Amino acid sequence: MYRSSGDFLENIKVSGQELDEIANAPVLKVELFKSPVIIESIELLFNNGLYFIRTRSKDGTEGVSVGSERPVYLHLILNQLIIPYFIGKDARDLEELIEGVYVYGSNYKLAGLALWCCISWVEASILDLLGKIAKQPLGNLLGEVIRNEVNIYVASGNRGTTPEEEVEILAGRVAETGAKAIKFKVGGRMSKNADSIKGRSEGLIYLTRKHFGDSMTIHADGNGSYDPPVAIEYGRILEEINAYFYEEPCPFDNLWETKEVADALDIPLAFGEQETSMRRFKWIIENNAAQVIQPDIQYFGGFIRTTKVARMAARAGKPITPHISGGFSYVYVLHLASYIPNIGKFQEHKAGFKETCRLFNPYLELKDGTIKAPTGPGLGMELDGSLLKKAYKI
Repeated sequence: MYRSSGDFLENIKVSGQELDEIANAPVLKVELFKSPVIIESIELLFNNGLYFIRTRSKDGTEGVSVGSERPVYLHLILNQLIIPYFIGKDARDLEELIEGVYVYGSNYKLAGLALWCCISWVEASILDLLGKIAKQPLGNLLGEVIRNEVNIYVASGNRGTTPEEEVEILAGRVAETGAKAIKFKVGGRMSKNADSIKGRSEGLIYLTRKHFGDSMTIHADGNGSYDPPVAIEYGRILEEINAYFYEEPCPFDNLWETKEVADALDIPLAFGEQETSMRRFKWIIENNAAQVIQPDIQYFGGFIRTTKVARMAARAGKPITPHISGGFSYVYVLHLASYIPNIGKFQEHKAGFKETCRLFNPYLELKDGTIKAPTGPGLGMELDGSLLKKAYKI
């Protein structure tokens, strides 16, 4: 298997039974809590462009998480199908509650990104509450904090730029952040082999390496643009420039085509950002259909489920590099990276940092391509009291 650095191990064969055992092992350290933590209320609030989920326990402790922009159209699922299940429950039973809310009111019939995003926001709010009670950062609730700095890569998300324009944009972001890694888009996004601009992808791949030189770490993201023959063709070009990994070349719901591409190429494939099924992640890992595992903490349903996937990936010798959705999600990745041993070398730097870094004390700082993870209890936020007082309930 091709390796652009020593960051990737050869695949370790692991059985489905062993992966099941890993997925079923507990994550939350319930021994940190000697008394029941009964959830009295959960509210969805909005202020200053941010959606907040606030959980209160009967003893008056509050936990607060921040959602993406999706509550604007998912608030009915959150308020009617998710929140009611948690009221009156003991937060120490969070792992069982996540399984229970999936079945509650036949919610499993809505299984997918919309349902699991809502569950993830509530879970993060409850973990923030539990962290405040235990006086521990989130990483110590779900593991042991082993690092406090995370290396970032910068990306643009553009497909309508020429190679020259795109390189200029990426160079600006590198200069602004000090990042040592970049990511660009190839293909037309779920486009059945069509490029966004004729010849753009191949030209961009070569020009990026020429412009940034051999020291820059390069990722490419296909967003499901290709069938296997074309995906392999572009993968070979990425191998020529010694790219770091090749993300989602085939449609996200076609695991078999993804495996076909992974088997044909030497460059590590990264995959899983759209996955909401633990069993499908198990298949990806068991069958070595990707060499970098990419759950999205929100899409996949939260920290506990993502930790289980990370543990399965670790057993197979694979790193986890989460996908990031929404402007606050980088904070969730910082926390995940603080306690996951097999976190990938670089994590994505998303828009939203400047707007939310001041929600923490000390403020989060991006310097020389790294961000320090929050160290306060729970999620580590210290919210200005007026921010929630002036928020309105949805």
